[in-house]
Amino acid sequence: MITAAMVKELREKTGAGMMDCKKALSECDGDMEKSIDWLREKGIAKAAKKSDRIAAEGLTRSAVEGNTGVVFEVNSETDFVAKNEQFLGLLDTVQTLLVSNKPADVDAALACATAEGTLADTITNATATIGEKISLRRIAVVEKADDEFFGSYVHMGGKISALVTLKGKADEKVAKDIAMQVASMAPQYVSRDEMPADVVEHERKVQTEIVKNDEKLANKPEKVLAGIIEGKISKNLKDLCLVEQEFFLNPDQKVGQYLKENGVEVVSFVRYAVGEGIEKREDNFAEEVMSQAFGG
Repeated sequence: MITAAMVKELREKTGAGMMDCKKALSECDGDMEKSIDWLREKGIAKAAKKSDRIAAEGLTRSAVEGNTGVVFEVNSETDFVAKNEQFLGLLDTVQTLLVSNKPADVDAALACATAEGTLADTITNATATIGEKISLRRIAVVEKADDEFFGSYVHMGGKISALVTLKGKADEKVAKDIAMQVASMAPQYVSRDEMPADVVEHERKVQTEIVKNDEKLANKPEKVLAGIIEGKISKNLKDLCLVEQEFFLNPDQKVGQYLKENGVEVVSFVRYAVGEGIEKREDNFAEEVMSQAFGG
């Protein structure tokens, strides 16, 4: 059964109209990812961004000490609590523990010793005192080599944090610029070389369907169509790759060119945005209307 909530989610992910979303879900037996592809293939929707639903509150943070860099996210139920002094103090505790203990994952981090027992105990106590559920959602601990350097940037007091590891001529400004690029433009890979083959193949399938459905291209030779498809693949995937993105300080220049000019290459990066991928129920008038329209 196609519910109003499913239609709403597909609309938010694609920007397509309500009836188109309902039809896509019906055609694809309610499969969300297939429905997105169906809408794209019919030219009704553009590619969905993975982080288009940010619902949970809290803060992220990025910090560097020596050869260790950390990025982490602590969630709360409301934005108000994220400004609470105790909550900010908890972030300081987490940061110190991550830098000094270098835990491999969240479970290892929660087991680290604190004045109250373990970090898990400290978070439980904070939840009791503040009156809201507090949770350590994710962490990244990055170790760099001696010939590498970090770039770190925290946006809007912690709504987004980015940590970049670079190699080459150490330059503080370049490091911060690239961290800001990662924070603002949300790449998923350093370059096309890093992109998994299945991601490229999936895009090729979608673009092939789009070209097939385009009446203006009906009489074009196969060779020309193949070139058009490859061009569309490159255009759609370039924004996923850091070095192929337009540089935010100079849109006429690619990030790769800026890096080359400065004798720097990107080894890796981590970017966390608060709540990305977490969905929170929100009752509103539009959903009520849709519920009535679809009997959901």
